Amino acid sequence: MDYLDAIAWNADGLVPAIVQDSASGEVLMMAWMNRESLALTLKSGEATYWSRSRKSLWRKGETSGHLQRVVEIRLDCDADAVLLRVEQVGGIACHTGRRRCFFNRLETAGSAPEWRVTEPVLANSGGFRP
Repeated sequence: MDYLDAIAWNADGLVPAIVQDSASGEVLMMAWMNRESLALTLKSGEATYWSRSRKSLWRKGETSGHLQRVVEIRLDCDADAVLLRVEQVGGIACHTGRRRCFFNRLETAGSAPEWRVTEPVLANSGGFRP
């Protein structure tokens, strides 16, 4: 069986890709991949995703220089999510200029739960580029 056929692609032909720093284990981001983006990632060794908003391929770091060099690709037990273990070039994975996309934490100590930004912007993001 072809490695792409082993994946349980959703109705749109996509699979969620969780991106993890290969050295620290920190989860950096989540993106979507289609068959072509996964094949390009494997071939080039650099992460390429599918932008749902632009309906086009998107090579991570193409404009910012914050590339993701892929160390390992894994498939989960249900074959419906992939894990990319990467070396994050420049230390910034999020389009907001932060280390990772998961910088909002749900705080529950107050009267009502609310989201709080917990990490600083490290660099100018140059605008939104999903």
